[in-house]
Amino acid sequence: MGVLTHQSLIQRMQLSGRHIVNATPTLLWSMLMDTGTLARIIPGISRLEKTDYNTFKSFIDIKLGLINGSFTGNLQLENVTEPKGFILKVQQSSGIGKANAAINIDLMPVNDSQTEISFNGDVKLAGLLAGMGQRVLGGVANTLTKKFFENLDKELEKQLVK
Repeated sequence: MGVLTHQSLIQRMQLSGRHIVNATPTLLWSMLMDTGTLARIIPGISRLEKTDYNTFKSFIDIKLGLINGSFTGNLQLENVTEPKGFILKVQQSSGIGKANAAINIDLMPVNDSQTEISFNGDVKLAGLLAGMGQRVLGGVANTLTKKFFENLDKELEKQLVK
């Protein structure tokens, strides 16, 4: 799905997926808007610091197969429409490269107690990250997506127990 352009050493990938969770859009929304919860569910985030309204400084450690690195950068929530969705924009950099992403996140009620969370976006990688094969990056993206939804389900279980 990605396009590798050797001249600019930038690789682009499309990310998309969907998952049904056992929560109302309102509960899911409040979790996604909470800095602490967001830091626990996004894979690799070691710290998330609020710098402005819907803007955060992020610290990410990724260790998956050939990809190991500590990234720092910014995370912003844009076009926020409560409790329906937002655009997650991420700009990260490290010694192994840079990653920029814009991902649309949508929440859609399935019934009275379930919500479908879907995402669709574009990721641009530069540096050593861009030199990795599409299969490696696709595998990493799939693993991170799976981990995000696992973490989200665990956080929802904690919320429902309260």
